[in-house]
Amino acid sequence: MIHEVFMPALSSTMTEGKIVSWEKAPGDKVAKGETILIVESDKADMDVESFNEGYMAAIVVDAGGSAPVGSTIALIAETEAEVEAAKAQAASLASGASAPAAAPAAAPVAAPVAAAAPSNGASAPAAVPSGRTIASPRAKKLAKELKVDLNSLTGSGPNGRIVAEDVELAAGRTPIVTPVPIATPVAVPAAAPAAAAAPLPPMPGQAVALTTLQKAVVNNMMVSLSVPTFRVGYSITTDKLDALYKQVKSKGVTMTALLAKAVALSLRKHPVVNAAYATDAIAYRSDINIAVAVAMPDGGLITPVLKNADQVDLYSLSRNWQDLVNRARSKQLQPDEYTTGTFTLSNLGMFGVDRFDAILPPGQGAILAVGASKPTVVATDDGLLGVKRVMQVNLTADHRIIYGADSAGFLRDLAALIEGDVQSLTL
Repeated sequence: MIHEVFMPALSSTMTEGKIVSWEKAPGDKVAKGETILIVESDKADMDVESFNEGYMAAIVVDAGGSAPVGSTIALIAETEAEVEAAKAQAASLASGASAPAAAPAAAPVAAPVAAAAPSNGASAPAAVPSGRTIASPRAKKLAKELKVDLNSLTGSGPNGRIVAEDVELAAGRTPIVTPVPIATPVAVPAAAPAAAAAPLPPMPGQAVALTTLQKAVVNNMMVSLSVPTFRVGYSITTDKLDALYKQVKSKGVTMTALLAKAVALSLRKHPVVNAAYATDAIAYRSDINIAVAVAMPDGGLITPVLKNADQVDLYSLSRNWQDLVNRARSKQLQPDEYTTGTFTLSNLGMFGVDRFDAILPPGQGAILAVGASKPTVVATDDGLLGVKRVMQVNLTADHRIIYGADSAGFLRDLAALIEGDVQSLTL
């Protein structure tokens, strides 16, 4: 039997993937579960494993090439005798003479090797001929935590794969409306080859193709245009926050962690600001996960997530953040480390920006734009003039679920925390 290797969907927003490298060459033996290629998704480089065993017969899309999700990128033959037939089939695919699904009637039905794009039809049971249940890593973890029997579920993912939403529904929980990985990616080992030459800077007048990450940003921004948003600004005095930062900076605490902690504690009092719009419903989140925008060296941005930021202590939060940033910039993040944010923080204040408006990320209810903290002449409580450090923040919110009073109340409590009992951030 000849098995087709499909371009996998590594996230729910991915429509095209770029092949970073093939780990198997034509003629190599392939074992089930073995990594056969590395694909660049919208935010990370991920290993893709084989669902079948046999011989790598032919590669349809070479390393460096891109292909739509669900298209055939290689063929695996179960036996060496089928290799030549697979090569002929690959030549036909490469020339465009036939579509992936249009195999000759006499040929065996091809089984997928990597997860294809999700179909709109009914899902099939998540089992393979061997009887092994197919589930995403996150689904397996949730099933263990929620004590759900995977064998009793029908998967809604590609090829009947059980995904996290299936487990949450079975446990009686409302799934969080965030992008969920639907393939079986594994993070690329940290010891990636460092011999690649640095890309040359663009020349004036040159048109440079968007990277996969930049294309993902474009798609997300287009989705955001369909959401009715409004913006609310607030001025926050940061003298106490700055003083606290000076005290704890030597212990490895970052300003990002301080702001994320303050935002997370304020969200506890305003769960609707941490929620998301679902069709005719408000999806309230059980966790407070703060996503923070990070610019990537080669263009685009990614939002690593500080999970349960309201519960994790400040020092651990700072260590987690440094680790997330380092791995984000080397494309080593797991999907759940950048897709599970419930509220986003965008801080351009570190670049000296006074104020700006942020665009709402898909699947979230609000994002906070943070400007620089600068000395400002203000009126004191006794009617005199004084100089205090003031930071401008602007909240962009989904007006379908969050109203003006909700936004104002959240910003008021955030300001009260930063201007008042700021030491509570270290508890």
